[in-house]
Amino acid sequence: MELVCLDLEGVLVPEIWIEVAKRTGIDALARTTRDEPDYDVLMRARLELLARHRLKLADIQRVIESMAPLEGAAEFLARLRERYQVVILSDTFYEFAGPLMRRLGWPTLLCHRLDTDAEGYVSVYRLRMDDQKRAAVRAFQGLNYRVIAAGDSYNDVGMLGAADAGIFFRPPQAIAQQFPQFAVTRSYAELRVSIDGIAARLG
Repeated sequence: MELVCLDLEGVLVPEIWIEVAKRTGIDALARTTRDEPDYDVLMRARLELLARHRLKLADIQRVIESMAPLEGAAEFLARLRERYQVVILSDTFYEFAGPLMRRLGWPTLLCHRLDTDAEGYVSVYRLRMDDQKRAAVRAFQGLNYRVIAAGDSYNDVGMLGAADAGIFFRPPQAIAQQFPQFAVTRSYAELRVSIDGIAARLG
């Protein structure tokens, strides 16, 4: 049986931090896992920026509430779930994801947590576990699933490599060139054809 693991931001929804950067004018918040391979370095910088600019979790949540999935994403995901078990593996946070998950029909999401202080400022981020995307793929394989994974950034490479087959979806050219072992797709139609073709071969 095949199980599909998808990244969230850049695959199904826009990059949350880029949208926050646009709305707040804090350009440095636009840096993502497409730019910085080390997630801890990236998140420490983000939390420092939030503290410096006095942005609360509620400020970010208001931005997210106004966001929508990428065009065609909800329909793609709904059709994919008709044939496959699908799990979203993301380095976002449950405190961010609710509005976007609602608009995607509440798929299963595995991600991380944020802690806030008494005034509502983000105080620390808590990883569900280290390298959680790769670990989840390995766990699903241990349950006798054949895993097909799709993502777009440095933080997806472990997941793609651990999967029975990994696919890039709209990655930056530099990342695609750095990891040529993964097929590149540029549309949901291409991604679905790739998933179905891999599933047929695995079967």
